[in-house]
Amino acid sequence: MLLTVHQFSARTIRGEDKSLADYKGQVLLIVNTATKCGFAPQFKGLQELHDTYKDQGFNVLGFPCNQFKDQEPGNDAEVEQACQINFGVNFPLFSKIDVNGADTHPLYRYLKQQASGLLGASIKWNFTKFLVDQDGNVIKRFSPTTTPRKIESQIRKLLANSTVQV
Repeated sequence: MLLTVHQFSARTIRGEDKSLADYKGQVLLIVNTATKCGFAPQFKGLQELHDTYKDQGFNVLGFPCNQFKDQEPGNDAEVEQACQINFGVNFPLFSKIDVNGADTHPLYRYLKQQASGLLGASIKWNFTKFLVDQDGNVIKRFSPTTTPRKIESQIRKLLANSTVQV
């Protein structure tokens, strides 16, 4: 059996284990986030994408990470609060993880194998984005500088190809 995103699980920001198989049939945009990053205004664009397409089978999944210049220093509760208060985020957030190094979360190890970037397998910075199709396959990796709006047409295309009605 081919490995897909759906074989992984992660701890939500509220401490519950969540299987990514729960997202089968949905297009996903998986993003490593940081509330104190210069790219943090992208939270707004990510939330807009989530709001626009969630009823059509789309989800943004946010994975806070503190590996880049200590830009996500708080605990999970503080991160969740900052995301909600400062950016109006209500898309699924997960517990802080490592995206590079020896303690890389298994999901991110897989994502990086499927779609390498400018630095090879490493994640360059916060707000690196991975677009995943309804079957859990990584379609494309986007750099931190790629705004959510620039990904919208590709999300629409994947949603249009959906064989699953949500």
